[in-house]
Amino acid sequence: MSTARVRAAVVADAPEIARIQRVTWRTAYADLLGEQAIAALDESIEQHWAEAIAHPATTVYVATEGEFTVGFCVAGPAPEDEVANASGTLPEDADRTGLIATLLVEPRWGRRGHGGRLLADAARGLRQRGAERGISWVAESDSASLSFFRRAGWRPDGTVRTLDTGERRLRELRLTGQLDLELAG
Repeated sequence: MSTARVRAAVVADAPEIARIQRVTWRTAYADLLGEQAIAALDESIEQHWAEAIAHPATTVYVATEGEFTVGFCVAGPAPEDEVANASGTLPEDADRTGLIATLLVEPRWGRRGHGGRLLADAARGLRQRGAERGISWVAESDSASLSFFRRAGWRPDGTVRTLDTGERRLRELRLTGQLDLELAG
C-alpha cells in the first residue's frame, strides 16, 4: 500500500500542480466554467503556480500518494475583499481569518482522504499564523465540494458572489468554519 502524505510545495512542484488543475477543471468543472475558461489554462499557469509557491504570505500544500502528486491546496490570510460582509464592512475577526483559496484533488485519486489531509494541514498552518477561522468560496452547484466542506464543519455564511468566466456566470457561496480540524482514523 502506498503512503499518503501532505507537504509544503516547492517551486519544482508547479508543473504537477498545473497538470492537476487542468485535468480537474476538464473532468469535474467543464460544465460549470465553460470551454473558454478551461482553454485559458495554458502553459503560463505553471509560472502562476511557481509564483504562488514562492509567495511569502501563502502556503501551497501538495498531497502525494507514493511517488504521485495527487492534489493541492492554497492557504493564507484572507484578503479584506474576500472576508468583507456583503455590505463591504469587515467583521471583527477579519485579521484573524484564513482563506483556503483552492483545494483540488485529481478525480482519479478522489475518495482516498487526500482532500481531508490537505484541509487539515492547511488549517493547522493557518492557526500557526494566528488565524482563528477559515473561509473558502465554492460554486453553488458543486455539490461534491459543498459536501466535503460540510463534513469538515464549514457552512455557508450567507455571502455570495458571481464570477464571469467569459461564457458563463458562476455563483459561489462563501463557507466558513473553524480551523481546529482533526482527521478521523
